[in-house]
Amino acid sequence: MVFQQDNAAVHNARLTNDFFQENNVALLDHPACSPDLNPIEKVWGWMAWEVYKNRDQFQTMDALLEAIFTTWTKVPTNLLFLGL
Repeated sequence: MVFQQDNAAVHNARLTNDFFQENNVALLDHPACSPDLNPIEKVWGWMAWEVYKNRDQFQTMDALLEAIFTTWTKVPTNLLFLGL
């Protein structure tokens, strides 16, 4: 069995690594925080930039949520497929 995971330190618990070793699970060597393992990160980054691009300070949670949902409908489709 082969398992692929992000090798960031926060995802490399000793308990998990011991389990893999004891059960002969091979880990694929992969760089930490690799964007191709989690392409949605590009979308979240774009959305945060878009929501706050005018340096808006939202006065209510409803106003912030409205900005988030409006921005979600504007996510460029090409952003969803980058790196896949």
